[in-house]
Amino acid sequence: MTFITRRAALVLGLGALLASTGLQAAQPSSYFPPAGEWARKAPAELGMDPSALATAVHYAQDHETERALDFSDQEATFGSRLGSLPTRRARTNGLVIYKGYVVAEFGDTSFVDPTYSVAKSMLSTVAGVAQRDARIGKLDEPVSKRVEDGGYASARNALVTWKQHLQQESEWEGSLWGKNADFVGKEQFGAGERKPRTLGAPGSHYEYNDVRINRFALSLLRVFEKPVPEVFQEQVMDVIGASNTWKWVPYTNSYVELNGKQVASVSGGTRWGGGMWINSWDMARFGYLWLRGGAWNGRQVVPASYVKEALTPSAHGPDYGYLWWLNTKGKNLPGLPATAFAALGAGSNTILVSPEHDLVIVWRWHGGNVAEFGKRVISAIR
Repeated sequence: MTFITRRAALVLGLGALLASTGLQAAQPSSYFPPAGEWARKAPAELGMDPSALATAVHYAQDHETERALDFSDQEATFGSRLGSLPTRRARTNGLVIYKGYVVAEFGDTSFVDPTYSVAKSMLSTVAGVAQRDARIGKLDEPVSKRVEDGGYASARNALVTWKQHLQQESEWEGSLWGKNADFVGKEQFGAGERKPRTLGAPGSHYEYNDVRINRFALSLLRVFEKPVPEVFQEQVMDVIGASNTWKWVPYTNSYVELNGKQVASVSGGTRWGGGMWINSWDMARFGYLWLRGGAWNGRQVVPASYVKEALTPSAHGPDYGYLWWLNTKGKNLPGLPATAFAALGAGSNTILVSPEHDLVIVWRWHGGNVAEFGKRVISAIR
């Protein structure tokens, strides 16, 4: 087989793999925005109805969140803080990216704000890089085989796999950074406190749980032997041309010793302060990377096989992949294609991806339904 034939076979194989998830392999003609800029096109140039798109944007602008502008509701909502927060957030804002181009923008899209649990999907991306670079092996492998810091020393925790962490089905037991994974107690967990329950075996039960996600983040630090934000910047954000304004803020007490130095471990959200602080443009680039099947301008940042697995629903979750919300059952994003998926954070902060429409939507600090906004944008596509 000639080199050209082998290369063509690889491209065809990648296309088939992505097609099975609804994604499409990035073609040479796909536009990728250079660092510091993003090309705009008038909606009509791309076959969109400008009036219908304007109506969709008007809907988004009219549905701002009721969350406090000064974050004064943070502790009542989530419990006692472990990290800092800004003094004020932006108002609702967002971007619509169609066929790779900016077709709509509203609000202050350059404002750097916490994005809450959108950071979980970013952690998923770091895990994909870890597998790409053989920092971890098969995702069904117990974390304890590579991480020996005491967090997986018990008989229960020793069984927890990377995949279970990614699907929030680990049932990991313990405390981290002063918060216990049982989520019991209003002072510690605010409106998110839970009733005590009997833990199941790892992999038997889905539970949205930030303590366990924070443990997952620490485990990624261990296998990379460097802070997760450094990995994310070098292997993801620099590659996709993100700005230098984002920052992944640790808790005041989330530091561990690594090679004789104190380094910060970050969280998968902003439930107790800290977290990923980022603007809408960088969120859009991140969403566009996933729209393009983990590839960016000819470079496969996240393995296509990992992307496929990440967008496959878990056994017990509410249509949940590897820290991504899915729509295979049509319930999480009603009215959108089964292949649509989203990164969702409190606030609400949202990245919506619809591969069937070559569409990425970022909508921040809203009190509406992201699927409704998405449907309205899609109705503008002729």
